[in-house]
Amino acid sequence: MEFKGSMVALVTPFTEHGVDEPNLAELIEYQIKNGTSGIIPCGTTGESPTLSHEEHDRVIEITVDTVAGRIPVIAGTGSNSTSEAVRLTRHAQDAGADAALVVTPYYNKPTQKGLYLHFKAVADSVKIPIILYNIEGRCARNIETETVMKLVKNCKNIIGVKEASGNLNQAQAVKEGCGKKFILLSGDDALTIPMMKLGGAGVISVLGNIMPKEVAEVVNLMQKGKVDEAESRQEKLMPLIKAMFYETNPIPVKTACGLMGLCSPRVRLPMCEMEPENLSRLKAILKQYKLIKG
Repeated sequence: MEFKGSMVALVTPFTEHGVDEPNLAELIEYQIKNGTSGIIPCGTTGESPTLSHEEHDRVIEITVDTVAGRIPVIAGTGSNSTSEAVRLTRHAQDAGADAALVVTPYYNKPTQKGLYLHFKAVADSVKIPIILYNIEGRCARNIETETVMKLVKNCKNIIGVKEASGNLNQAQAVKEGCGKKFILLSGDDALTIPMMKLGGAGVISVLGNIMPKEVAEVVNLMQKGKVDEAESRQEKLMPLIKAMFYETNPIPVKTACGLMGLCSPRVRLPMCEMEPENLSRLKAILKQYKLIKG
């Protein structure tokens, strides 16, 4: 499996009583049909912090079974508890996931040594590839370049990073410091093209939940070296990309999925429904892009 292209951090559809398993399978088929090149279940966009362990395991199992080897499955298995992250990652391996996406431990605010030991423990516990997820804005800690380089040197299955720090200088330093084979993935739809110009392999997208074909087209154009055309397409998507962050992710994208009839807009506390003003703004943008009827 190659971990590149337009990959989607998939929302988790809920019913009143739990995960909507049939709808989850439908969402995966929708993604594959529209050119998505990788599925990430149980990430931040999938509301992993509020999934029970049983639900978390089941979402990954359903994703692996539904994808059936057609595209890579990169299971979100991070936690602020190292032992919990190890357990989740081992389960992902046993379930047949192609790789694991492991986020920085949140709230704990570990030192760089603590981050190194955490990620090494997770990597050492499995044989599948590990992709680090660096998003200081949600985790209160940045994985410094030196820490990433040390991990890559000492853990052969740490193969890349989803970089969502917003710091392009850091992304470039990590790419240069970790070698040509190291996979740099944008964790921000707005920075997909700048990241790919630095040698990035693609994006793990939020917007791809509702516009998978269009996001895939931008990434495919970049892969073919058609930068001007990719930038033109991306510029047209920017208002919608910004709309996905009118409120904390995944509230807007889950709401958009509901308005478009893709899945229930239901989110779990402490996430909650959008404020009326922001909901009106979101509806206006979706109408503008003809994603819902005016």
